[in-house]
Parts: sequence; structure tokens; C-alpha cells
Amino acid sequence: MAKQINVGMVGYQFMGKAHSNAWYDTAKFFDLKAVPVMKAICGRTESGVRAMAQKWGWQSVETDYRKLVARDDIDLIDITTPNSSHKDIAVAAAKAGKHVACEKPLAMNVKEALEMVRAVKQAGVKHMVWHNYRRVPAVALAKQIIEEGRIGRIFHVRAVYLQDWIIDPKFPLAWRLRKEVAGSGAHGDLNAHIIDLSRYLVGEIDEVVGLKETFIKERPLQLSGAAISAGKASRKKGKVTVDDAALFLARFESGAVGSFEATRFAHGHKNDEQIEINGSKGSLVFNFERMNELQLFNASDPKHVQGFTLIKATDGCHPTWARTGPPVTSSATSTPS
Repeated sequence: MAKQINVGMVGYQFMGKAHSNAWYDTAKFFDLKAVPVMKAICGRTESGVRAMAQKWGWQSVETDYRKLVARDDIDLIDITTPNSSHKDIAVAAAKAGKHVACEKPLAMNVKEALEMVRAVKQAGVKHMVWHNYRRVPAVALAKQIIEEGRIGRIFHVRAVYLQDWIIDPKFPLAWRLRKEVAGSGAHGDLNAHIIDLSRYLVGEIDEVVGLKETFIKERPLQLSGAAISAGKASRKKGKVTVDDAALFLARFESGAVGSFEATRFAHGHKNDEQIEINGSKGSLVFNFERMNELQLFNASDPKHVQGFTLIKATDGCHPTWARTGPPVTSSATSTPS
């Protein structure tokens, strides 16, 4: 019988739901050395956190993260709260001997991040940031293709993360638009993902130069208790203190160069995370809005048949088949039983 690991999660809103689903399902798809147990969920509003626990199967609730991290029956703390609280929760968890898994962006600034790293290293606990896109089957396949040398020496990384959910100037001043809570805007929220993907696939970044812009400087204040997606706001306005868009150029330690763009002001793009990698032997393209697909260009193919090949990363020949079952496509056709 596999060992169990008791999870205590802090936060129960948008990302709390996503993480709850992951903790609930993961042992059903993967052969784990330690099976997660949804031991406790923590949130400041007792009625809300109790409703969340009941719906998703958490065994108990807390309304103070300090009580949660002090519990003897908790092994790992999962942090899904707004960015301004990450450091305090992570440091407290590490000092209590708990493993730490934290949402991105890791911290409000470099100083906080370094304090968090020191705490987990001194405590000797396991720690990670939830950069989940590394685990997408198509991204794992891209990593394999690069390591096999199939696209050769890498010259370019071209990455964008485009959304459009705050273009409306009437959208309220949610916490993600306030620096004192979020730390940054599109840069920390979206660029964080494509930076991580590029580091995972290509390597470390050596130099950067960039810019950021806030297009809508003021927004209606959010009504107390309203969810980000609810769109409820007052007539009073407050200042937007984070970036709406952030762009930068990069040079990698390998000598490759890259361009990165993150924005919440790109009409028609809901969760458009794309990365293109150009090498001496070919190119790779991944777009999360078509998450099970990978495009590969092989420059060694005869000229008359050259072109991007579409690879279904969940087809039976790939290792994810055993976990995911039949490949997910955009086709309306059914799969025979």
C-alpha cells in the first residue's frame, strides 16, 4: 500500500478549486509513492471554507493558517492565496517542518522570495512552485525532442501569453490589479509561466531589457466580497497600480535570444499561451489553447514535403496514453467503445 501525505491547503477561491480538483484526481491517473489525503482546507471566511470543504471532500477546516501549519496531522502546505500572503504562510510552514507547495508568482519581490528559499532550505523540507504547464504532455514531448537534438542548436525563443479579461474599463479594481496585494500585473501573473517554460525547455536567462504599460489607470472599486469574475463594482474609482502588459527581450546563457510578451488586453485571446523555439535543424510550436498538440518543423525533410507537422501528444505511442486514455481532439466524432 502506498504511503499517504496529508495536505493542508490555504485558500479556497479560484485556484483553490483548481488545486482541490488536482488533489482529488491525481492518484487516479498516476502511480504515486505518496497518495495525497485532503486533510484540511483553510480560509478566513468560515462559511465559505466549510462550503468548499463539503463540496470538494476536504476532511476538516481552519480559519487561521497558523493553526493549520501547527497541526501534527499535516505534512504539506499548499498555498493558493493572493500573492501578498505567500511569504508569511510559506515561512511559517517551513518552520513547522511542513513541505511547501506555493502558487506563482512565488513572492511580491526578490527579497521575499529569498527569505522563503532560506526558510525551506534551513528546515530541510521539500518545496516547489506550481508551474503546472511543465506537466502538459505536449510540453513534455517538446522537452524530449529538444534533448534528442532534433531541432539542433537553439537560436530563438518567441513566447507570448495573451488574455483579454480586463479590457473593459468598467471591470472593477480586483486584487490582481493592486500592487500591495498582487506585487505585479501581467508580468508576474502571465510572463511567469512563459519564463518558466523557456527555462525548462531552453535553459537559464542571462540578460533582459523590457518595458511595461498600464493602459487603464483607474477602475471602479470592487464591492466587498465580490469575486474577481463577478464584475460588481461601486461608482467610486481607485488607481490601478500594476502593469496591464509587459514585454521584454532576453539573452539565454546558451547564446539563444528570446522575446516575451504578456498582456490582458488582447481581444479574442482567453488563455493563449504560446512558445515557439527555432533551432538549426527545425522549429517547435506549442499553444496551450490547443494543449494536446505540438507542431514540429524538420529542416532535413525533402524540400517538396517540408512544413510544420501536427503531433497529437496524447496518441497511443506517447507515454501519457496510459493515463489519459483516447486522445482529446477538436473533432466532433465519437470514439468507438
